[in-house]
Order: sequence, then C-alpha cells, then structure tokens
Amino acid sequence: MSDREILEAVDRFLDREVKPHVARLEHDGIWPAEIVAGMAELGLFGATIGPGHGGLGLSALTYARIVERVARVWMSLAGIFNSHLIAAAAVERFGTEAQRRTFLPEMASGAKRGGLALTEPDCGTDLQAIRMRAARDGDAYVLNGTKTWISNGLHGQVFAVLVKTDPNATPIHRGMSLFLLEKGPGFDAGRQFEKLGYKGIDSAELIFSDHRADAGRLIGGVEGRGLAQTLAALELGRVNVAARGVGVAQAALDEALRYSQIRRTFGKPICEHQAIQIKLADMATRAEAARLLTEKAAAAYDRGGRTSLETSMAKLFASEAAVENSLEAMRVHGGYGYSKEFPVERLYRDAPLLVIGEGTSEVQRMVIARQLIDRNPV
Repeated sequence: MSDREILEAVDRFLDREVKPHVARLEHDGIWPAEIVAGMAELGLFGATIGPGHGGLGLSALTYARIVERVARVWMSLAGIFNSHLIAAAAVERFGTEAQRRTFLPEMASGAKRGGLALTEPDCGTDLQAIRMRAARDGDAYVLNGTKTWISNGLHGQVFAVLVKTDPNATPIHRGMSLFLLEKGPGFDAGRQFEKLGYKGIDSAELIFSDHRADAGRLIGGVEGRGLAQTLAALELGRVNVAARGVGVAQAALDEALRYSQIRRTFGKPICEHQAIQIKLADMATRAEAARLLTEKAAAAYDRGGRTSLETSMAKLFASEAAVENSLEAMRVHGGYGYSKEFPVERLYRDAPLLVIGEGTSEVQRMVIARQLIDRNPV
C-alpha cells in the first residue's frame, strides 16, 4: 500500500473501531485488547520496522502523521506502539543479524509486544545512575533489579532493558549495556500504577530476580554500548511524542472550534466574541507550528545522522502546545469542559504526560542548548 492508502486505512480504523469506544474504555480503565489487536492487523507494531523483517518500513514522516491521527482520537494508543517501536529500533539499528532475524518479525506482527525499560525507582532523567545489574556467568548473564513506570509493562512480553554490566567503569556509560529480554523465570511485572490520565496504556514495574539471559540477548553482542544505543533509539520516541502533542493540540482546537459555534451568550455564538477568537487563533497557530516542527524533525530522522536538536525542539514545542491548547479548550467550554460529558477533560488529563515522558521539557531545553553550542563553535 502507498503511504496515502495507509493513512486512509488508519482513519477508517479510528472512526469505526476507536471513536465509539474511547470514553467508556478510558473512564472505566479498561485495557483496549480488541483495539490493540486491530492495530496489529493494520501493521502499526511494525510501522517503522523494515520490510525485510516483516514491517511496513514507513518513513518517520509518515509514522508521525499516523501518530498525530491516533492521538487526535485517543493518545494512549500511540503510546502502546511507540515504546514497542523504540525497542525494535534499537534491535534493527544496533543488533546482530541473528538478533534482527530472530526478534523483529514477531515484533513487527505484534505477536510479541513490549517496550523500553530505562527508569528505576531512584533514577529517571539521569540514566547513568541506574543500579540494575547484569553479571556475566559463563555463556549467560544474571540480572537483578527493578524498572519502574514502564509502558506496556503489564501486557508486554519483550523489552529492551538498560543495565550495568560493569558498575565500576570509567566513564560510567562504558559500563552500560542494552539487552532484549522476554518475561520468564525471574522476570515478571510488578504493580501497575494508577495515573491521572494516559489510562489506555498500562504503566508498571518490571522485576528481575536472578533472571538468567543468554548472552545472545545483549544487543549488538558487545558490552558498554547501551547508553549510546538507547539515546539513538529515543530520537524516534521523541518524534512520536511530538506527533502526539500535535494530535492533542489539534483535538483541543477541534473541540473548541465546534463548541464555540454552538454555545451562545449575549445573543450570539461565543466564537463571535473577541476573547474567544483570540484563544482560537492562538490555539490554531500553536498546533500548526508544532506540526511543522514535528514534520521537520521526522524528515531529519529519515535523512539519517544525529537529530537530537530537531527532535528535541519538536518534542518541546509540541508537548507544551498540547498542554496549553488543552487548557484553553477547557476555558472555551466553561463548566462543561470540566465534566466528563466532553472530551476536553480527557485531553487536559492526558497532555501533561507529554511534557514529562521521553525527557522533560527542561531536559529538552538543555539538549537544544548544547546542540546549538556544538553546532556553532566560536
């Protein structure tokens, strides 16, 4: 199928299989099993995986447009395949040929889904502070530790897990390695976290207790490259989160536009009041600017090379745009925006995740500044 046909198929799926059920599933906290199965049939779990490994091999630009569409309807769904595809990207870009041949086809089909396991109870932004250990034991590694706030942690099966193989290494990153691990003896999900929003995807602990993994699970087969592999794979994740921000910002604008033409005060629709018009204009400008930044970042990713400047700019602006637009949409709706009768309260609860996940806005600003300095030496 062409990219256009894929986007049209996604639109049809969202209209028929998602929109009618979002409010019930989200408010009841039900994991959307049937929708996830439908996404697998569409090929979304292999969206960016190469055709040679069973995926669709889509460009990051087309992928971003898919994510925007999904997030306009239900942002949580984009998270279900985002974390999964980050793990797949690490395998496809850095794995051995045997690893790519063994794992990517099942990941592309959605037969095995999962994500990226980085965060620990005492470690979030500072990845070099992780404590989880993988100790070499003959032709295997024994892993012990806990990962927390892991997307798909409960319902996923396979995860790219960042650990320390040499806790005494200097510099620290040379002792960090990335493994692709499947649940089994000594590796299982722990508690699931209750969240303000982002309820369609499970976030849980992953607990490792003397989990024995074959050495062939070390991505790339060489220790000490895990942090670099992780940071490179996260660039795709930032494109996804930026596109989600665009979707939420646009959905908030759509809801505000619709309601402002229906609601009347002082004898006319509220969209004719200047105060509301200013809000709508700012919301539309933010959404479009976020879209252009995101598409520029996706195009840069497609060209190859390091794209941390472009992806961080897109992620920063689009996520903040989602937060601002969701709040403004609530204000346009007035009291109704604070009720569960309209989607804007869900957008308002979902949006803050975007300024936290895949690196906070503060972290993105630091990355941007450092890249600007590196690219413009005096």
